[in-house]
Amino acid sequence: MRASKFYSGLGLVSLSGCLWFLACPPFDWSALAWLAAVPMLAAVDRAPTFRRALLLGWWAGVVETGGGFYWLIDVMQRFADFPWIAAAFVFFLFCAARALIFLLFTAVVYRIRRRLDIPMALIAPPVMAVCELVVPQIFPSGQWISQAWHPLIIQIAEITGPWGVTALLMAVNGAIYDLIDQPKAARAPLIGAAAMVAASLTFGAYRMHQVDRLIAQAAKLKIGLVQPNIPYTIDGEFSATEAMKELTSLQEQTRILERGGAQLVVWSEGSYPVALPRDFVVDFTADSPAMIRRGIKRPLLIGASMVDSANDDAFNSALLLDDAGRMTGRYDKVRLLAFGEYVPGIEYFPWLRNVLPAGAGRFTPGSGPAVVSLKGPAGEPWALAPVICYEDLLPGFLKRVGALHPNLLVNLTSDSWFGANSEPYEHLALAVFATVELRVAMVRAVNSGISALIDPNGRLLVKTYADDPYREPRGAEGVLVDAPRMPGADTFYVRHGYWFQYLCAAAIALMGTIAFRRKAPAPQSRDEPG
Repeated sequence: MRASKFYSGLGLVSLSGCLWFLACPPFDWSALAWLAAVPMLAAVDRAPTFRRALLLGWWAGVVETGGGFYWLIDVMQRFADFPWIAAAFVFFLFCAARALIFLLFTAVVYRIRRRLDIPMALIAPPVMAVCELVVPQIFPSGQWISQAWHPLIIQIAEITGPWGVTALLMAVNGAIYDLIDQPKAARAPLIGAAAMVAASLTFGAYRMHQVDRLIAQAAKLKIGLVQPNIPYTIDGEFSATEAMKELTSLQEQTRILERGGAQLVVWSEGSYPVALPRDFVVDFTADSPAMIRRGIKRPLLIGASMVDSANDDAFNSALLLDDAGRMTGRYDKVRLLAFGEYVPGIEYFPWLRNVLPAGAGRFTPGSGPAVVSLKGPAGEPWALAPVICYEDLLPGFLKRVGALHPNLLVNLTSDSWFGANSEPYEHLALAVFATVELRVAMVRAVNSGISALIDPNGRLLVKTYADDPYREPRGAEGVLVDAPRMPGADTFYVRHGYWFQYLCAAAIALMGTIAFRRKAPAPQSRDEPG
């Protein structure tokens, strides 16, 4: 009997994990997120022991992460030359580590609910919001990603950051569980969850209308986004012939976009095919094959590696070149990708360089967020905030970017490591929240897609496609977008940051204090499912 109850609980948490990842891109069955947690809540809330509850909650996280990040196995095989079994093992470790979000969630909820008869709709939202914040993640994500394509729902991110969307989802999940667990006492949780959803939708409609009026009045900049679809090499080495072919393709697409009316053209992360010296300040002359702006008349924002030979430093940079070829702005990527652009602890264990793929862990982080200045078509000043790679999905970093009051976010990304099936869609969905948090539009120039324009209400207005340049190369392409000049990213979230998590943590502390002043009931007070 005990074994059957254990497997019943295991089945329930596995079901939750599956519902969660199916609610997210690229599957996009987003409605599932409003009930995905219910089976897990039933299993962990009725587990006979704390240890059993932790195991079940953790396993839900393993399944959810496995279904969302399965593409990492292919990445390790292709770029680190891992055999399948080794890639699968490292992938399981990744899933196990990220599942600590769910383990911590289970630990807090289980302990408090054993001593305090509090509705799940009240305790689950703040606990999950805090857990998503405090547990470190290589690729930061949360339950909020499932609602990326529903602008009315996500407008609260302007106030709470994306964790407010997670809390809203968990409130509804908790209320549904309360209805199952204690039908007679579920009226208040159901009304409370419904009121939260109604308030969120009302606020969303009101704010979208306000922001739409600002967009209609804003100056526009016609931007050309080049998607080069270039295969990525981890050692960064090219033959001279390959480098010239790639540079020529970028220049050709740029000229096409200029003829279409582009007033600024953006190249993707690391698209310039060779490293530039750190003292680079002006484009090369026409007699040099390295000339960047050959036949190009408009300002150009490019992604390039830069090397400081004197200090043995390398930087992943975005450079703005004006219409005369002068470098008028530079941004160095701050938040480097662990185990790709830097290796945690390598400064203490330099021998790690000998066992890692060539080129891994060689970059130096920039000093902080920056804006680069551009004069618009009517002479108006534009403060452009470059964000490179996954910096466009880091809420804490974006808060720092917002403090610089940019008029537009410009994301330069590669994404060619990850194939075309899942990661590009997940990355795009997570990037949507930045535009709501800062209330500015974002343009994305992505090496292998998905290049896009996202408006300040989080609506995806223009998008290209995801390409796998290793398996289905299709050459460089470009797209024109009209981006609005928004006034300076002065939102509640930018000003006050993690206030919502602090409030959630205070609520958890209050519930915990009340709970642990009470005597715990007998362990048999709740029944395990099955």
